[in-house]
Amino acid sequence: METPVDTHRTATRALATEAVHAGRDDLARQGLHAPPIDLSTTYPSYDSRAEAARIDAFAATGAELEGPPVYARLGNPTVARFETALARLEGTEAAVAFASGMAALSAVLLARASMGLRHVVAVRPLYGCSDHLLTAGVLGSEVTWTDPAGIADALRADTGLVMVESPANPTLAEVDLRAVAHACGSVPLLADNTFATPVLQRPAEQGARLVLHSATKYLGGHGDVMAGVVACDEEFAGRLRQVRFATGGVLHPLAGYLLLRGLSTLPVRVRAASATAAELARRLAADPRVARVHYPRIGGAMVAFETHGDPHAVISGVRLITPAVSLGSVDTLIQHPASISHRIVDADDRRGAGVSDRLLRMSVGLEDVEDLWADLDQALAGAQVPAEAASAAR
Repeated sequence: METPVDTHRTATRALATEAVHAGRDDLARQGLHAPPIDLSTTYPSYDSRAEAARIDAFAATGAELEGPPVYARLGNPTVARFETALARLEGTEAAVAFASGMAALSAVLLARASMGLRHVVAVRPLYGCSDHLLTAGVLGSEVTWTDPAGIADALRADTGLVMVESPANPTLAEVDLRAVAHACGSVPLLADNTFATPVLQRPAEQGARLVLHSATKYLGGHGDVMAGVVACDEEFAGRLRQVRFATGGVLHPLAGYLLLRGLSTLPVRVRAASATAAELARRLAADPRVARVHYPRIGGAMVAFETHGDPHAVISGVRLITPAVSLGSVDTLIQHPASISHRIVDADDRRGAGVSDRLLRMSVGLEDVEDLWADLDQALAGAQVPAEAASAAR
C-alpha cells in the first residue's frame, strides 16, 4: 500500500506551508513569534452606542465583529486565529470552532432547524454519537438513513442537510464525495473529515458545503484538547456564530492555542502515521489470525480489522498500544467499537453498517512500526482460541 502524497495547495502556498503560517501571518509585524493567548471573558469599552451598533450587526448576520472584542461568547482572538488557519487548510471562506465535535454538529442541526429544515439524510456508518444524535431526535431532527445511491430519492422539501463521513468511523468505508454532492442538489452536504484531515482530502473542493472535524483528534494531535470545528462559506458561518452565541458552546482560548499549534505539525504527523498504518495494514492482511482488514484507498493513520480470535483479548493483551477511545494522537490507540464508541447505536443498525462484533479500530501514532507490530503480534497470539477449546465448542 502506497502512502498518499499531498498534492493540495492553496492559491499561493502549499498545504504544509499554510499549516505553519496560517493564522500567524501578522505575528512578525507585531514583534511576536508565538501566538498570544487571550484569556479575557469580557473587554472594556467606553462607547456603548458603538457597541450597540456592532451587536445589532452581529444579530442580523452573525458576521465577525469589526474592531475590538466585546465578550468571549461572541468571539475570542486566539480562537479566531485557529478558525482562520483551519479555513485556509480546508479551502473555505470561514470556519467556526466549538467546545467539541458534537457541539459543532449540534450547531449545524440547530441552524438548519431554525429555517424549518429539520430533516436530515445520512449515510451509515457515522461516529456513534453522531448516529445517536440524529436517531434520537434530541434536537428535533428527523433522519432518513440511506446508502449513497439513495440520497437523491430520500430528499424532501424540508431536508436541511445530507451527512456523510468518509473515511467512515469505524469501518473506514469511503464514499465518492463529488457524486454525493451532485445527488444533494441544493441541499448542503456535510462531510465529516475527521479521519482524513485536509492533508488527505478537502471535501469543499468536491462539493461539500460544510466540513466537520472533531478537532479533538488529528487537528489537536496530542490527546490533550477537546474541540470541534465546521469549515464552510461565510453565510453559513454567520448562522453558526449566532447559534454558538445563543447556546454557549464556545471553545476555550487555551484550546484554540493548542489547536493552532497542532495544525503546524499536522501534515508531518499525518504522513508519518499513515506510512506506518499502511505497513501495519499490509501485515495484518497477510496474518491468518486476522479475518479482514479495512484500510482506505486514500490512506491515513486509521486501520480497522476483524479477528478470528477474541477481540476483547486483543484489547486486554496490548502493552505498548493504549486501549482507549478517541484517535489522532501521537501514540497508538486501539478500541472495540461495538463495546464503546458505537455501543449507543442499535445493535442491528450497527452490524448492518458493517460494525461487526469482532471489529477493532486502531489509530496509529508515531511509534516505530516494528515496536507496534511486535505488540500486535503478541496480543493477537493471546487472543487465539486453543484448538482443543474450539473442538469442544463444536
